Parts: sequence; structure tokens; C-alpha cells
Amino acid sequence: MLIGEVARRSGVSARMLRHYESLGLVRPSGRTGSGYRDYSAQDIRRIFHIESLRALGLSLREVGRALDDPGFTPSALVGDLIGRTRERIAAETELLTRLSRIHAADPAGWEDALHVVTLLQALGSSSADARQRAALSSADDPPLPVEALVEAVLGETDPHVAGALRWALARSGDGGRALLAEGIGSPVAAVRERAVRSLAEMPGDEATGHLRDALAHPDPVVGGYAALELGARGEADAVPTLIDMIVEGRNDTEAADALSVLAGDTATADRIAARLVDRLALGTTGAPARGRLTQALAGVPGTTASRALVELSHDAERAVALTAAYLLQLRAGR
Repeated sequence: MLIGEVARRSGVSARMLRHYESLGLVRPSGRTGSGYRDYSAQDIRRIFHIESLRALGLSLREVGRALDDPGFTPSALVGDLIGRTRERIAAETELLTRLSRIHAADPAGWEDALHVVTLLQALGSSSADARQRAALSSADDPPLPVEALVEAVLGETDPHVAGALRWALARSGDGGRALLAEGIGSPVAAVRERAVRSLAEMPGDEATGHLRDALAHPDPVVGGYAALELGARGEADAVPTLIDMIVEGRNDTEAADALSVLAGDTATADRIAARLVDRLALGTTGAPARGRLTQALAGVPGTTASRALVELSHDAERAVALTAAYLLQLRAGR
């Protein structure tokens, strides 16, 4: 079969077939009387084998070795190809992410695009100062895409940089809230904590809704941060979690402060006091927890809390009774 017909049937150009021949990959088995290359069926099969191996990512040198070395085993080479392919995919994915973020910033010109590139590179710097400067510069025009800020804050370990990133996120618009809520579902505890802390600094009803959802998270750190912020926002849904925190001694002082903020009207104050009294009455609540619950009543106004303190001033546990009596004196002096 002449080279033109081989090229037509195989899809390999005549020029490439001549290149294969120059490298010794495939040689036509014969020549016609006029001196033209004449390919046999076996030659054509070899051409298809060459193309198949090239499709796997082998170089022409590797193709020749695979076809001509009787002792060649493909496992090591295929394993190497898998590694190289994964590296290439990772590099291409990183490039795609960077390009997508530049596109999301909607730069007006190349100067703006280069500004975004510079900030993105600084966010990935090993220098905490460089990352912090990038975070504080993210409000420039054009701003950094919110996706880049969320990724940075979820991975940031330096507290100063993390604070700057949370500040930037709070001013970045609405997109970051849903992404941070996804971060709360991370299997990594540190990422969950960064996500809920960042969400707590985001204003608006959407952030509040995500924080309400976080109250039921099995990670007590997540639920605790959500409860403290919801308490500051006047959300009564946080009360049960805040009381649990007081009982367990987790940020109990901050939880008691949040309860006092929530107890802004008489009806809410009485409900909070009643819940605290209910927990005090439980036989499973130990002495330290009862002491913390008694102290929490100090920040709750109203008659329900006052009556509870009067009763507790006669409590069998001396520490609880003394605390309640002292708190009653303070209330009387107001």
C-alpha cells in the first residue's frame, strides 16, 4: 500500500509517516518498481500501535522502546504517566482557577488584570505580612474575587492575617456567605472553626440564617461560635446552646453575657431565667455547673431571676448559696 493510501486510512499524514521512518519507528516493508514506499498489513498495524501509545501520552522515544524492547514491561512507565498526568491536571486546574478569578474581578484593562494577579499571588505567599497586605488591599478597584478570599480565610493559620481576611470578606458582598456555610461542613475541625468565625462577622439576614443552621452542628465549637454571635444579634434561638455552654464550661462567661443581651425585655428575660432554673434543678448538673448557672442569673433582669436567686441563697451547696446571696445584694444596690 502506497504512503498516500496509508495516510488516508490511518489518519496519519504522509509527512508524519516519513518522520516515523526517519526515527526508525516504522519502515515500509518494500518498494514498488518505481521506488515508492510500499507498506504491508503488518506495517500498518505497527502504525496503529504507535498512534495508540502516543494517545496515552508516551513520547516517540518511549513508543519505540515499548514496541522494540522484548524485555520492556509497561507497568513502571504507565505508573509514571499517571503521575505526570495528575501533575498536569493539577497545574491546569490551578491555572483555570486563577483565570476564573481574574475573569470574576471583571478588570477594565490589563493594568487591572495585573493588579488582581498580584493580589492573588500575595494571598498565596509564604509571608504573613504579604498575605495581610493583600487582604487589606482587596477592597481596591477591582476587588479580589470573593472565592479567593474564602479559600484564603479557610486555610489561614496566622490570627492577624485571618482577621484581615474576615474584614475583607465582610465587605465583599453577598457571595461569601454561602461559601463559608459550605466550609462549616468541612471534615477538618480547623476549617470549620475558621468558616463559622468568618460567617459570624458577615452582616445580613443570610449570614444569620446560616448561623442558625450551625447551631445544630455536631461540632460544639461551631455551635458555640454561632450561638455567641446569634445572641449578640438578638436571636433567641441561641438560648439553649448558650445555656449548654455555661453548663459545660465552654466560653461560659461570653455565653452568660450573650444571655444578658438577649434578656432585653421582660418576657424574654423571664423565659431565660426559667431555663436556667430548670437546668439548676437537674440532678445531673454538678456543683461547678450549678455555680456557673447561678452566676449567669446575675445578668438576667426581672422577678423570675430574682426569685430564683432568693431560693438559691438557701441552697444546700454553700458556694451556690453564697454566690446567690452576693448577687442579691448587688441587685438590691442598683
